[in-house]
Amino acid sequence: MFSKFFIRRPRFAIVISLVLIIAGILCARSLPIKQYPNIAPPQIMVRASYPGADAQTVANTVGIPLEEAINGVENMLYMNSTSSNNGAYNLVVTFETGTNSDMALVKVQNKINQAVAQLPSIVNQMGITAMVSFSNTLGFVAVISPNKTRDALFLSDYAINNVVNAMKRIPGMGSVNVMGAKYSIRIWLDPDKLAGMNMSPYDVSSAIQSQNKQAALGSVGASPRYDFNSPIVYSLVARG
Repeated sequence: MFSKFFIRRPRFAIVISLVLIIAGILCARSLPIKQYPNIAPPQIMVRASYPGADAQTVANTVGIPLEEAINGVENMLYMNSTSSNNGAYNLVVTFETGTNSDMALVKVQNKINQAVAQLPSIVNQMGITAMVSFSNTLGFVAVISPNKTRDALFLSDYAINNVVNAMKRIPGMGSVNVMGAKYSIRIWLDPDKLAGMNMSPYDVSSAIQSQNKQAALGSVGASPRYDFNSPIVYSLVARG
């Protein structure tokens, strides 16, 4: 009965369809985000660095302890890790759909703390970071120099210092990666000379770190400051 009514009056059916479409658009604009279902499973990314180690060494000394500790964390589905010859290690832990990403991050961080004692000391000094990650890339932003007055190293360093922090503060932003290097001092080593002197890259790194210190030397020409609440200063003043 109703089908015949709309078939005989196609204009009336079109008007009703347009009204429903407009009402749906207006309702969608005010619909809370929480009403949409979680489709993509949450992921936690773990990053570590072992300078001077190849991919096999990183996988054995860094990857195995971390993966054995993280494996079996609550609501975990699977994990995938990569090791590179520059000493970088990345581990992506995927959880079940609907898992709270913040709670998953806390649980993964607790597992990482259990494996810290088994990792090389240099890895602990460099730091192990864990963050909420997403499986898909939202987009890419290119930083260029229109007049070619700045090189790629300057542009990447500018992006790290000025662009990345601003983008991380955007609500809903997971992580921001810069495909470039930062200003630093790079030292190229001769493996033949190192072998002849019975040295390793870690020895060179330790020697550089021992000379790279910033001591608190105070101010030149400034008046002395005494803390009269201190018992040592009080004794000196009393006897003076």
